[in-house]
Amino acid sequence: MKHDVEVLHPYCCGLDVHKKVISACILTPTKKQRKRFGTMTDDLNELVNWLKEYCVSIVAMESTGVYWKPVYNVLEEAGLEIQVVNAQHIKMVPGRKTDTTDAEWIATLLRIGLLKPSFVPSRRERELRDLSRYRLALVQERSREIQRVQKILESANIKIGSLISDVNNMSGRLMLQAIIKGKLTPEEISTLGHANLKHSPEEYTKALKGRVNAVHQRLLSMQLTHIDELTQRIVELDNDLETIIAQIPNFKEALELIDSIPGVGRQSSDDYTH
Repeated sequence: MKHDVEVLHPYCCGLDVHKKVISACILTPTKKQRKRFGTMTDDLNELVNWLKEYCVSIVAMESTGVYWKPVYNVLEEAGLEIQVVNAQHIKMVPGRKTDTTDAEWIATLLRIGLLKPSFVPSRRERELRDLSRYRLALVQERSREIQRVQKILESANIKIGSLISDVNNMSGRLMLQAIIKGKLTPEEISTLGHANLKHSPEEYTKALKGRVNAVHQRLLSMQLTHIDELTQRIVELDNDLETIIAQIPNFKEALELIDSIPGVGRQSSDDYTH
């Protein structure tokens, strides 16, 4: 005994998105249409026109790597409703025929409401996430570069890393610049630190007595320049993030609410945007 299945989306389309090719299948009350498209912007615009030609109101596709993102952006701009679905969920739904293409199976499940769409943030929130992730990558790269500075100092038997918690702070920078220039004695360099340093000048003098050669100085100079460049990019990204946050309704208030949790600072609350 057959049961009629309720059709929720009579005009729909399933997309099977790959790096260079998109396979599309449109289902309507009277016909089924299949077509393949490239992934260049002009190809995506052609896809939009094809969907509009058949009065498609909703489209579904798998969240395949990053390939779905440009497709989503173009369809979103065209005003179409889009569902991005986990590929594992689609595979778990029973009833697929062996000769059914991926695009047709996606369209079939979409037509009768058996797809579970994933959450996709708004465009502004996606932009915020991209900036936040890149900022995190730069912060991590800066930390690795500071570690490289410490390794160079160790290879030259300069032990200020055991006396200063951060060789990139003001005192550490003054000492590093003096080491790079190579014109001051360890005793003179030890006096460059901030007055609030925890150890005595004699201890810093002892730690600064090493064997620094021209290669060490060259590497340290390049590494400090790279650290400064990364710091500048991070500052620029912070400004961009603040601009976008101000444009997302209630987002800044949500960050401030998270920031109010004891033990959670502003940077930690920003990390929630990742």
